[in-house]
Amino acid sequence: MLNKEDNELLTRVGPGTVMGTLLRRFWLPALLEEELKEKDGAPVRLRLLGEDLVAFCDSDGKLAILDAYCPHRRAHLYFGRNEECGIRCVYHGWKFDVSGQCVDMPSEPPESEFKARIQTTSYPVATLGGVVWIYMGPSDLKPELPDFEWARVSAARTVMTKRVQQCNWAQAVEGGIDSSHISYLHRNLVDLKPQKSATGHRKYSSQDRSPVFTIKETDYGLLIGASRKTGDELYWRLTQFLVPCWTMIPPIIGDQDRDSSKEGYAGHAWVPIDDENTWTWSFNCSPHKDFTKTERERFDPHTGMWGPVDDTYRPQWNMANDYGLDRDMQKNVNYSGIKGIPNQDVAVQESMGRIADRSKEMLGTSDKAIIAYRQHLLDMASALARGQEPKAASDGACYSVRSASLLLEKDVPFDEGAKVLISAK
Repeated sequence: MLNKEDNELLTRVGPGTVMGTLLRRFWLPALLEEELKEKDGAPVRLRLLGEDLVAFCDSDGKLAILDAYCPHRRAHLYFGRNEECGIRCVYHGWKFDVSGQCVDMPSEPPESEFKARIQTTSYPVATLGGVVWIYMGPSDLKPELPDFEWARVSAARTVMTKRVQQCNWAQAVEGGIDSSHISYLHRNLVDLKPQKSATGHRKYSSQDRSPVFTIKETDYGLLIGASRKTGDELYWRLTQFLVPCWTMIPPIIGDQDRDSSKEGYAGHAWVPIDDENTWTWSFNCSPHKDFTKTERERFDPHTGMWGPVDDTYRPQWNMANDYGLDRDMQKNVNYSGIKGIPNQDVAVQESMGRIADRSKEMLGTSDKAIIAYRQHLLDMASALARGQEPKAASDGACYSVRSASLLLEKDVPFDEGAKVLISAK
């Protein structure tokens, strides 16, 4: 359990909050690059870390993310005119360039110099891996971008999607690092009974449904090992948690393989919209070969496995329709009665409430990673409050890692046995 005070520290992300201050020290995904591809195109409104923002691509192709509200009378700039290298408020015509500087003020006398004194908030932006990134922290501490493998391989080998999730970011992250629930939430009913013919991941996860967790602190966050017994060896699934809000899911090991070196991998960024809503970013990366047409269709951002979502990236299956829960399916087909792994995850995470009351939890041995994650972030936030900057923010290279699955002899430490496998450098 987590006491109410620490739960508040963990979950609140607005300006001036302890965790919000920590999150603002890192580059975060803001938009898909395709959302801002048109010069002088329609502005895009977004909300991140409790702040209302507006994004646009100007006449020269420069991208900007500004405070959403015009500093004149607080009209929303989403309704503005994106034209001639700036966004113009339709209320009184004040215009701002990508730096946030007011460059035109037609409602004032021509000789007025008032516009030179008006500067609205403009956050640094960058593009990498098909994503528009934002940095919302102190300008003198702006770090380098994280060197994720998925962001530097060719576009043919990576897919990035996003969707809105209606709960606090922390409980979404916790679902991403909880390796024990795969033996239940995501199971087909036939897999709940050990099958003599089963091989690979299906065999190992059905034989031992009580994984033992081992956690290692790293430069980038946590390396989370979940081991399952299989004969004289251990089947390890290695999940990565990368500060402040990234997770990498272990690949499924091939039927004839001893590790996942031939496989791609997937992961998430759980970026807070505000205290009660989250942008769930999902990526798939195939480091060794291009995705096939079938694979790309499977990962399609609107109709694939992370969807379907509408034009505002809100999922079709949601709490209003019980995520498509089918009780007949639950009796005869799968454990949850819900179709699709992402929908299953979101259903249980959102069912905890917008902000889970962790003071009422009863945690067991399978929750070791959850406990470690919470403590790690709270320690980082506390250290920052004392003036200690997060090291990972200034070390983009430390993000060059992968998740992995592998078989190891019982006496081999998992971090040593998987050292080469989890490196993406």
